[in-house]
Amino acid sequence: MNSKKICGILVAFAALAAFNGTTGAQESSGVKQDAKAVGHGVANGARDVGHATKHVAVKVGHAGKEAGLGIGHGAKKAGIAVGHGARDGWNATRHAVKHVFHKDD
Repeated sequence: MNSKKICGILVAFAALAAFNGTTGAQESSGVKQDAKAVGHGVANGARDVGHATKHVAVKVGHAGKEAGLGIGHGAKKAGIAVGHGARDGWNATRHAVKHVFHKDD
C-alpha cells in the first residue's frame, strides 16, 4: 500500500468512528464491533506505513554504504598509486646518483 491509500483508509475509519459516536449513547455490541474494526484498520495502516518507512530507510542506508565504500576504495587505490609512484621515483633517483658517481647498483 502506498501512503495515499493508507491516509484515505485512516480518514475513512476516523469518519466512521466519529459518525458512530454521534448516533447516540447506546452501548450496543454493533457499535463496539465497529469501533474494534476501526481500531484494527488504523493499526494495520500504521503498521504498513512503518514497514514502508523501514524499507525506504534501509534502501537509503545501503546506498550510502555503497557510496562510502566506493569513495573509500578509490582513495585507497589512489594512495597506493601515489606510494608506488614515490617509490619508483626514489629508485630512479638512487639509480641516477649511483650512475653519476660510478657506483654499482
